[in-house]
Amino acid sequence: MSEPNPDAPAMDRLLEIMARLRAPDGCAWDREQTPATLKPQMLEEVYEVIEAIDAGSPAHLTEELGDLLLHIVFQAQIASEAGDFTFADVANGIADKLIRRHPHVFGDTKTDDPAKIVAQWNELKKAEKPERQSALDGVPRALPALMRAEALQKKARNVGFDWPDVQGSLDKVREEIAEVTVEIESDVAFAQANEAKFVPTPETAEELGDLLFSIVNLTRHLKLSECTLEELDAAWNAVKRAV
Repeated sequence: MSEPNPDAPAMDRLLEIMARLRAPDGCAWDREQTPATLKPQMLEEVYEVIEAIDAGSPAHLTEELGDLLLHIVFQAQIASEAGDFTFADVANGIADKLIRRHPHVFGDTKTDDPAKIVAQWNELKKAEKPERQSALDGVPRALPALMRAEALQKKARNVGFDWPDVQGSLDKVREEIAEVTVEIESDVAFAQANEAKFVPTPETAEELGDLLFSIVNLTRHLKLSECTLEELDAAWNAVKRAV
């Protein structure tokens, strides 16, 4: 089998390569993949792209963006084989969305105010997705827990449900620490009274979740969005040791 034309447009060449890999006489590994089996690798590639951005290396970022693009093409190829959609549908879909949501660029509405642009985007998005009834809808459940907590809090902030300042958020952390302490001490007392092994109750787990949620909120108020998940996890472990 001859190689795809190296002089073909870049996307055409990539799509042809992917189609050949999935063909009956292509690669056995590529043929057996499904959208579900590719999920872990796709998520890993997203994090590697972020790492490359943080590293500030254009060459590294070029490579990692290519790896992520491969997964998008891979998913589209599988869908095309099933008759669901094609890569062209994906590309045209996002192109149409960008035009719809930038009327200040492609339409008659003109503004250079970033805040107004974001508000306009959110309003257009809301109009396009009437099935979303709650202000918290649209946050993927597949997000890592800390990232999902932050995303939910940002959505809540957009409708006015948030502490007005750092002090309010800090007071909430203190309140949650006190509640966690009460629950843990209760669990310990129960275990001692019954000469049993200490086992945290579901109520304790729930209070720990509330505390973690409040800590994420505090870091957001303190403008710590540049913290890595590892740094947030370290802070969380420190809090657990304190209580």
